[in-house]
Amino acid sequence: MNGLMMARGGEYVTRDALDLITVPEQTDTFIPVSHFDLANRVIEISGNILKDYVLSSETYGLARQGNQLFAILSFKGEASDVALSVAYRNSLDKSIAIGIATGASVFICSNLALSGDIVAMRRHSRLVWNDLETMIISTLYKSIYRFKEIAADIDTLKSRPMTDDEAFKAMGLMFGKNIISPRQLTTVKDEWLHPSHEEFTDRNAFAYYMACTEALKTAPPPIALEKHVKCHNQLLALTA
Repeated sequence: MNGLMMARGGEYVTRDALDLITVPEQTDTFIPVSHFDLANRVIEISGNILKDYVLSSETYGLARQGNQLFAILSFKGEASDVALSVAYRNSLDKSIAIGIATGASVFICSNLALSGDIVAMRRHSRLVWNDLETMIISTLYKSIYRFKEIAADIDTLKSRPMTDDEAFKAMGLMFGKNIISPRQLTTVKDEWLHPSHEEFTDRNAFAYYMACTEALKTAPPPIALEKHVKCHNQLLALTA
């Protein structure tokens, strides 16, 4: 499911199904943003900006009776084993801020590698759509550069050997920094010692990264973007 795992009570839906979600009435202090309108706008702007990429998949998840939206778009580019990804979220009940992040997803396992800052906009003012358009356009323009950076990072991580002891130390550090939870720590260890995908059997930093991102598939959707970015940045710091 392209790195997006819904918690209990959540569900995967199509983009068209987002149009069935009732949008609450706006107030003087809250202008709700329709999931459906947001999804279509992100797709439209992406098509205008990412001209050298083709949309290969789109995944949408709903939680809290449809009030929260989590989405991931993947775009095929020149690289054969990674796709440019755009992940974003929205809420109709003020539970989370609108947020967007860009990065890469690995085709073989659909794991996400997100980098850079997550652009989050605290609740919906009367100029929300103007602010949103600026946020989406700015993030997508940056995404092309960030994607190339991540592709280079992946090549670097593949060339960096990693022993079991180094991997175990890295696991402890990521656990200590609250990037991975106790339950996810077990998954990282299992994926490192016994990878689910043959492509990650090489003992290098990239295989360890994929073990972490496999575990992060169970991160609660509202904080998943932050967890992925922290994982990416921490691993780069460890292997610098």
